[in-house]
Amino acid sequence: MSVSMYEASIPVFVRGLKNLSAILEKAVTNAEIRRIKPEVLVNARLAPDMLPLSAQIQILSDSAKGCAARLAGVEVPSFADAEVTFDDLQERIEKTLTFIQGIAAADVDGSEDRTVVLKIGGRELSFSGKSYLLNFAMPNFYFHLTTAYAILRHNGVDIGKRDYLGDI
Repeated sequence: MSVSMYEASIPVFVRGLKNLSAILEKAVTNAEIRRIKPEVLVNARLAPDMLPLSAQIQILSDSAKGCAARLAGVEVPSFADAEVTFDDLQERIEKTLTFIQGIAAADVDGSEDRTVVLKIGGRELSFSGKSYLLNFAMPNFYFHLTTAYAILRHNGVDIGKRDYLGDI
């Protein structure tokens, strides 16, 4: 049995984004209980040379919507990276979910051989759709999802593996 490009992308992104949304809700509650200003967590980093939580979420949002759009052959929507509160981050997640859930399976399936070209750091990278999904977009999405989780966990938010995995 084979897995379609749609099945390997859109539902996976949706699940990760919804799990992250639930984790952010726990972070807000945790901040209230501990009397921590929410912006402390929004701006928290794992290391001084890493991006803060807000940027991790912006990048994983960009990864999900960019991958969905490129595989479907539609324009990638542009979101301003202006989120500074948990509400802003939740709104970004919701906009991302709305966009990717609007992508039809028929538009993504068959994109294995579609050429995807990215410009990163002054370089142009070219992938097949399948290689882009499996070797670039998914690892990038999960890196930033995991880092967002780790930032919050490191800062004392009571979350665990079940929160990261969500409903099984």
